[in-house]
Amino acid sequence: MAAATIEDLHPDMLAGALRLLDGPDLASLSCATSRFRSLVGEPDLWRDLCLSSWPSLRHPRLLRLLESSHRSFFADVFASPVCTLPSFPCDDSDEEASLPSELISAVELRHRNSVILSLVAETDTSTSWFRAAPFRLDAEVERKDDGGSFFFSPEELTLSWIVIDPQSRRAVSATSRRPVAVNRHWITGETVVRFALVLSDECAVGAVVKCGEESGEVREINLVAEGVEGACLSGREGLAVLRSAMEGGRQRRKEEEEDARRRWEEFEGRRQKRKETAARMERLVDLAFAAVGAAAFLALFVFVVVR
Repeated sequence: MAAATIEDLHPDMLAGALRLLDGPDLASLSCATSRFRSLVGEPDLWRDLCLSSWPSLRHPRLLRLLESSHRSFFADVFASPVCTLPSFPCDDSDEEASLPSELISAVELRHRNSVILSLVAETDTSTSWFRAAPFRLDAEVERKDDGGSFFFSPEELTLSWIVIDPQSRRAVSATSRRPVAVNRHWITGETVVRFALVLSDECAVGAVVKCGEESGEVREINLVAEGVEGACLSGREGLAVLRSAMEGGRQRRKEEEEDARRRWEEFEGRRQKRKETAARMERLVDLAFAAVGAAAFLALFVFVVVR
């Protein structure tokens, strides 16, 4: 008698077992046999996996938008983007027209794997005002008046901010999973938790979460795109960066969380060096102007005395 294998199990039992696996394990299993490939290809399996991983995807519009494309969506957002950044500025009319006219943000903020914030934000990015202003996507946080806030350690927060282009149906995870920096605002006393994804030596995209000093309540959360010079990218430039990230490749890094923090610290180091270089240049220019002024004054003084 031939030995029984796992494939001899009833299909319902196999389907139940598959629902206990995560995305990478399912992808690996699909390469084992043709039957597993068929079972793993079931759309409902990936739909349930996505909804359990990101509860905000239960939003009615996202349910309609993703429909039977949850597997490709998972592939887009599970791994980190490998992005070739566009040249700036994006002034070409064809380039301008190809930028996303709307973005949908699916945001999940967790503390020790417990969801403390889950929301969906829709942003019209087609207006000239948005494209000329500094790039920023806001996620509106509902304030609690019932004292339901609780204290938590900012270092133990995790964030998932998925940006979706509803027209192309492409998506990208736009931040690191864990904080790359935790600071306190010197004026308001708020705790500022930063999650960042460094896309190149010149650009980083990240979310800033502001929490109350005493209540621990999440007061504000937004996504911004910054250049290494220290200034925010314009809306037009930020859209071009996100589009390139969506269309680019993906890679799953080992020790991704530590890598994200290291890349951010290196990015901040380059930014600080450029600031110091700019400050030295300003001082040299000031000294040059002062020397020219002093020379002119001395020449005028000599001219008056000799005359």
